Amino acid sequence: MTFTLREDSALLKPTTVGALSLANRMFMAPLTRSRADADGTPSSLAPQYYAQRASAGLIISEATAVCEQANGAYMNTPGLYTDRQQDKWAEVAAAVHRAGGRMFVQLWHVGRMAHPDISGFEAVGPSPIAADLQTHTPTGKKPLPVPRALTVGEIEEIVGQFRSAARRAVDAGMDGVEIHSANGYLLHEFLSDVVNQRTDGYGGSPRNRARFVAEVIEAVVDEVGPDRVSLRISPGNTAGDMTEIDQISAYEALLCRIAPLGIAYLHVVSMPSAPAFAAVRTQWDGTLVLNTPRSAETDFAELEQLAEWGVVGAVAIGRAFLANPDLVRRLTIGAELNIPDVVTFYAPGPNGYTDYPMLDDLVTTQSA
Repeated sequence: MTFTLREDSALLKPTTVGALSLANRMFMAPLTRSRADADGTPSSLAPQYYAQRASAGLIISEATAVCEQANGAYMNTPGLYTDRQQDKWAEVAAAVHRAGGRMFVQLWHVGRMAHPDISGFEAVGPSPIAADLQTHTPTGKKPLPVPRALTVGEIEEIVGQFRSAARRAVDAGMDGVEIHSANGYLLHEFLSDVVNQRTDGYGGSPRNRARFVAEVIEAVVDEVGPDRVSLRISPGNTAGDMTEIDQISAYEALLCRIAPLGIAYLHVVSMPSAPAFAAVRTQWDGTLVLNTPRSAETDFAELEQLAEWGVVGAVAIGRAFLANPDLVRRLTIGAELNIPDVVTFYAPGPNGYTDYPMLDDLVTTQSA
């Protein structure tokens, strides 16, 4: 596959998010790679992996747990709640910065998507409603359990864990954090009018369902400043066996509450033709980053056009960045794109992680 961006493409123009000046508007989307150590510390290959992709306007890291209990959806995913984890993320930040890049860490709590065989803890969520899915555990595929409903006190504790992880990210030298409230994980679960059946102040009305996410954003902004904070949402996205009858109201309530904070950007996982995307775009005055769902093939021509029209401020690209560390250069000159190796997406080691060839590698090989 090849695609050539126009010389004057909006995607190639510099932009600003928060206080950051970025070289282009093609961000690397967060991608779970399941290569962290058993204790949630990023692997020794992580600095190289991310630094290889530093030509992205902004790198958004793989989803990273805010506490030990926040993990459990996949094996070998990283965290940011211990000194050892923070030290390794500091190595990643330094490597990316040396390569001229910028990077946010995406923070999550997997909620009802956790399995105790992976995390060692019971799954939790807004209500005792299980996702009708199976996950890979150390002893094979198993169905996800019915989660226990969080208490109000536990919700407040998790807000503090997001705050603490954001502090660690910035102290590690990261340029900011992205709060993961999409794709069926804990914060997204609270937004749903189906998965969230609570009758207290965190359930029922759109405003109440948006409250948890808003409190997390407010706490993190208070800790590290609005310029270093962003939010990812996916209204109407069915990933994680999510269902939302009303795909708009809770998001309108959320954006209305956090808009005055002036966060760096809003990251929306959606097809641009979806009614929910139109509703969000209408309401959000700040920078909007679009990421089309993983089931959709990346349409570079459409993304270029949306950026040109000003519908989006930037785009987040996943698998194409995974397989093409020098994606920006390849799109600029219309070079052939590497094909992602699905088999190695979640496998350990360098294969399919740090060994995708760059154009310079190909030239060197051909010259030899």
